[in-house]
Amino acid sequence: MLGLQKRSVASALLATYLLQLAACHHIAQVETSQVTLPTAEEVVGITTIDGLSTRFDGPARIDNDSLYGSVKHHPYAIAMSEVQRLWFKRSAPGLTILAIIGVTVGVAVIGLAIALATKQSCPFVYSYDGEKYVFDAEPYGGAITQGLERDDYGELEHLRAVNGQYRLLVSNEVPETQMTNLMELMVVDHPAGMRVVADERGGLHTVGQLLPPTTAVDQNGHNLQPWLAATDQSIWEPLPVADGTGLRDQIVMTFPKPRDATSAKLVVNAGTGLWGSYMIRSLLQLRGREVGKWYDAVDGNPESADSVRAWNLREELYALKIDVAERDGWNPGALMPGGGPFITEDRVIPLDLSDVSGDSVRIRIRPPRGFWALNSFNLDYSPDQPLRADTLRPVQARDVRQGDVLPSLLASDDRYYAMPNTGDRAQLVFAAPPARPGTERTILLHSRGYYRLHLTPTGDPDTTMLQRLADVPGAAAEFSAQQFSRRLVGAQTSH
Repeated sequence: MLGLQKRSVASALLATYLLQLAACHHIAQVETSQVTLPTAEEVVGITTIDGLSTRFDGPARIDNDSLYGSVKHHPYAIAMSEVQRLWFKRSAPGLTILAIIGVTVGVAVIGLAIALATKQSCPFVYSYDGEKYVFDAEPYGGAITQGLERDDYGELEHLRAVNGQYRLLVSNEVPETQMTNLMELMVVDHPAGMRVVADERGGLHTVGQLLPPTTAVDQNGHNLQPWLAATDQSIWEPLPVADGTGLRDQIVMTFPKPRDATSAKLVVNAGTGLWGSYMIRSLLQLRGREVGKWYDAVDGNPESADSVRAWNLREELYALKIDVAERDGWNPGALMPGGGPFITEDRVIPLDLSDVSGDSVRIRIRPPRGFWALNSFNLDYSPDQPLRADTLRPVQARDVRQGDVLPSLLASDDRYYAMPNTGDRAQLVFAAPPARPGTERTILLHSRGYYRLHLTPTGDPDTTMLQRLADVPGAAAEFSAQQFSRRLVGAQTSH
């Protein structure tokens, strides 16, 4: 069966978390201090376990394990056991802020992440599109302390110039302290019809004809090609199996290849799954009252930070290995970074195909269950075209509590814009350069920073589990499955 395993969803539980309907629909630009953060959610669409997406005319409702709505002015009903993902519109009074997010039903049923207070990562960045602020970026996910601080690059698809200015709203909507070191815009004017996509390090690539996989199958022979061929609302995100079996999937994709091609650009849209985001807190809580010592070690010793990165790569929790089938078998080809979980960016991953023979390319990934949401994988063989990016630093940055925070965001240095409280937010203003005649514009946000979850560490560290996680490959996925099973049983017994 494709998609998530079927589960009966208690309507009372879902109603508690899901059905908070928004109010009026007047849109206007306001100052940062007047912008209220998203406070209500509407179910506006679904993706079924067969990968089909449906958008409703208005808010849908969930009742007696079924979902009811209207599609093209006709009544619509579906059993929740047939739904893989719920799509929500989060809005604030007046709709000065809009966010579209997708939540896997299997996560919703155990009471996680609908209110976003359980989501564990990074600021939300909203772009002003001329009428409203639209959720557009979720930078530096996984950088859970200063020693793991990192740069992030993502396209701002909704950002538009108004009166010669670009405006961003940066907000903290979860219980953590967010430390942003740098925010700047990379503005690329390029020929019409051309796409520009960044790689993990901020290198810019032009993208031509994208070739989807001709086949994509998992270890059980399930056909995943419809899920992975295009960036859409069909997102492959299998959750852990409650009994702990099948801790990883293995997915092999085959792509066409010109016989003389020695390199390609793998264009991926994928990122951290919602359960994987939640597991950051669970893993940190294993350290009990000594979590502060762990932070100090990672922040103060580059070798400690490198060991964390190496462990993460071994377990493939928040970075995923991409293997390429070469003449002598499977070999490591590249790494795929995590990100999200609510927004995943298209990312270019260069591949060396010099040892790949024939007219096809096969790549393999082995994602731990629950940690990854996979949307699309495509290959592009076109050469990169010359590009020129203009870097824009903000000219204004004002926080609702702290006032002027501009100096903290202009450069990667020892100054940070700190958002320690849920509800902290700042508006950034950039001077928009005039468009070059005959071109289209792509705008990317380059940000750098880290965050610290708000933990209340008590008790001794679980040294037995921590040692097992360090020594035993695959123990992290096993621990995740155990945690998922406990929460699933708890949700079922409480209703």
